[in-house]
Amino acid sequence: MNKKVNIHLLNIIIFLQGFVFYAPIATIYRENRGISISQIFLIESIYMIVIIFLEIPWGVFADKFGYKKTLVLANFIFLMSKVIFFKANSFYMFLFERLLLAVAISGLSGCDSTLLYLSLDKKENSERVFAKYEFFSNLGFLLGSFMSTFIINISMDLSAFFTIIPYAFASFISLFLKDINIKGEERVGIVKNIKNILMKRGMLFFIGGIALISEVVQSITVFLNQNIYIRSNIDIKYFGVLLAVIQIISLFSVKSYKITNKLGQIKSIIILLVIILISSFILIFTNNFIITFSGIALISTSMAFISPISLDVENKSITSIDRATVLSIYSMIGSVISAGINPIIGVASNYSLEMGLIICCVIGFISIILISIYKVRIDL
Repeated sequence: MNKKVNIHLLNIIIFLQGFVFYAPIATIYRENRGISISQIFLIESIYMIVIIFLEIPWGVFADKFGYKKTLVLANFIFLMSKVIFFKANSFYMFLFERLLLAVAISGLSGCDSTLLYLSLDKKENSERVFAKYEFFSNLGFLLGSFMSTFIINISMDLSAFFTIIPYAFASFISLFLKDINIKGEERVGIVKNIKNILMKRGMLFFIGGIALISEVVQSITVFLNQNIYIRSNIDIKYFGVLLAVIQIISLFSVKSYKITNKLGQIKSIIILLVIILISSFILIFTNNFIITFSGIALISTSMAFISPISLDVENKSITSIDRATVLSIYSMIGSVISAGINPIIGVASNYSLEMGLIICCVIGFISIILISIYKVRIDL
């Protein structure tokens, strides 16, 4: 069996799922369909809570019944969430869309990176493979953002409709993945895996720090960026172009391993976290469109570099055969943290855009502290 085919197919799937044509106007689209910023963040919090409850069951399912079956099922549900998003016109419909997305994401979480990792002949190349995986995701998002400029100009509704098409292809392609069975080792179960993770307290600091900064970046680059652009008098018709430019810059994250080879993985992450914090702080005060765009671009690009590095750190920390289960536990811990801080950012942002950004800065600073503690622990 040629395991490498999985790497190519997964890259194609993540590339197609990057074509989210409504991404540049995601917040405005929802607002035009009748929901407020605070409701958007409330839905996001419920979404995170559902993920928390589904992460471990999906991981156990993947380890027991196969990674291919899990990815096929999760990708189909992912497709259905896009169909519902196109049809949604109320709080409850958007909530239903997000619940389906939670089911899909919790199924994909850990399972895709597990199949990638197990499909490698040389595990020392894992960071390069994860970086390439992120590259194809960013490339798809880039092309989708560029195309969205023309689609949105015709109709915002069409941007949601056309997003369904690449997701349908991605769901179909997942049928051709090759499953990998690990033999000769016994599975230790959920409780033992949780105990093993709790014994590695350093990883808890790492997971917590990454979860916090991920939520900050998600809030700024997905939900708040459009209002930040409007505050800086940037016309909505340019949102797609700006997002496309950011994705072009983010493509350089495919070379993240070159930075970590020189500085080390954790030191590289800390430097990138500082860049995100400084950029977020500047966004509180500026109305200049060049500085605004530069700040959001730096935040997005820094996270693009962090993602493959953190994936590699998490995968290399696992010694258990239940790899998808352990990654799901990691993700669940992160989701618990995200669900806790998401409504705080939402309420603050509903009060004022500046207050939301201030809260993001505070959370970003805490993230730097946690990752620094992790670095100290592994250096001892």
